[in-house]
Amino acid sequence: MSFTSLTPADLDQMLRAIGVGTVGELFADIPATLRFDGDLAVGPALSEAELWAHMSELAAQNVDAGRELSFLGAGIYDHYVPAVIDVVMQRGEFLTAYTPYQPEMSQGVLQAIFEYQTAICELTGMDVSNASGYDGMTVAADACYVAKLATGRDKVVLAETLNPQVRQVVRTFAPGFGMQVVEVPHEGGAVDPAAFGAAAEGAACAIFAQPNFFGVLEDAPALADAAKQAGALAVAHVDLTTLGVLEAPGAYGCDLAIGEGQAAGNPLAYGGPHYGFLAARMALARQLPGRIVGETVDRTGQRAYVLTLQTREQHIRRERATSNITSNQTLLALAGLAYLSWLGPQGLRELGERCLALAEHAKARLGLPPAFAQPTLKEFVVRTGRPAGEVIAACKQRGVHPGYAIGRDYSGLDDCLMVALTEKRTTADIDRLADVLDEVLHGVPA
Repeated sequence: MSFTSLTPADLDQMLRAIGVGTVGELFADIPATLRFDGDLAVGPALSEAELWAHMSELAAQNVDAGRELSFLGAGIYDHYVPAVIDVVMQRGEFLTAYTPYQPEMSQGVLQAIFEYQTAICELTGMDVSNASGYDGMTVAADACYVAKLATGRDKVVLAETLNPQVRQVVRTFAPGFGMQVVEVPHEGGAVDPAAFGAAAEGAACAIFAQPNFFGVLEDAPALADAAKQAGALAVAHVDLTTLGVLEAPGAYGCDLAIGEGQAAGNPLAYGGPHYGFLAARMALARQLPGRIVGETVDRTGQRAYVLTLQTREQHIRRERATSNITSNQTLLALAGLAYLSWLGPQGLRELGERCLALAEHAKARLGLPPAFAQPTLKEFVVRTGRPAGEVIAACKQRGVHPGYAIGRDYSGLDDCLMVALTEKRTTADIDRLADVLDEVLHGVPA
């Protein structure tokens, strides 16, 4: 509906209805020291033409992956999003939908969520998926609490090779959940299964990434087995776009599979919003956060979809809810479903193979020493011989963003640059990256 501003008469009527004289009285319980006392630094009103020019000027300050050749990854990836995704997402039935509390009015949305859950289960090798999560970080915290409920233990183990943002969010949530967090350091870019298993003794769960934050392929079956031998739930944080070439977490014994779904069907969007996914063994279904859509039949025998489980949400369970984040990301998860359906099994495999081939070609073309002697998939880390942050700044002046400086998150790796390759990059793009790095590192003209 069109916007109608609040008039002074409307304001007075609303204040009288709730029994206060001024807007200020609504904030009486907030200490004066915490309230802003002054005028906001807002300029004079602009005309429509002036506002348009101002917003255009602000927007021009952003540099996107279409204007700057980017090899950034580190959890958010520049994969191709086909036009069909926007066509599906912009249908009014999906675009305006919220929580489908009334199944008789929401069959299309419920079916879409059901199909999304099915796709996530098929890819991860799990039995049940929720209707999506807020992002790839919060689903990790949710998985920890699911594990605590299932095991009665309060220790969680994190591989140091998990995305630093994932680890930070888990550490932030842990005190509220009454959990303690133990991190297992990496050795040469990967986590040792023996050390992982030793740390997992007495733990509720142990979480690792495949591929890990460095792009390295962990010995995932050994890590999962080590966690389970220690009595902890094994949790894999995975990338959906790699599961066409990598084994599903359920196939090597994991109890939960989680991750950030952005790479599958969502644009970069300046880092969000995106969607997280969380899938598990059936034994954990009643502990999963959020909602789960199920298939049934109505009284006439016709197929129907309903919210089968939603008792872990705070609008029902309140303080006893599994998660204090009720929102899923239905629209963005639907984009993921459309993307995976568009690719199909063979397309997903070809996507993974292309990313792998481009990354291996880039390793050879750049000719920089690898930081880790481990196999990788679509990201890899090289040593630049000087602070990676300086290298990135110099490359950006030449219109190329060469990657991510992992020294921001890991001590002793200040000269390490992580380069990500997706199917959108070409061999000509890689040549351009190599030339720019040569110029920056060795003074060789591009």
